[in-house]
Amino acid sequence: MSEKKEVSLVRFFRGANLLGQTILQEGKTVVEHSYLAEVDIPTNCTSGNCGACMVTLLSGEVSVPEPMPPGLDEDFIADGARLGCIGIPKGDVDIDILPPL
Repeated sequence: MSEKKEVSLVRFFRGANLLGQTILQEGKTVVEHSYLAEVDIPTNCTSGNCGACMVTLLSGEVSVPEPMPPGLDEDFIADGARLGCIGIPKGDVDIDILPPL
């Protein structure tokens, strides 16, 4: 018998509304996944400096780079903030496309 490989999903919300989802593509950023899910996340610098792509991590894991880029700080991270242009999701992830308030 062959083992079934578990599929992980990256899902995008705006509040309680599911906007789209896609199968996790290892090594791709949150913004790249949003394109696959046909969900628009604004970007500007694409290097983590401006914060235009800030989203809120609802569940799962999205990488936070070291050293921390200027677009993030410890308080934002504690509130679930991640930068979509450089954050790499791992496993099942739920993202609110709005930044934390």
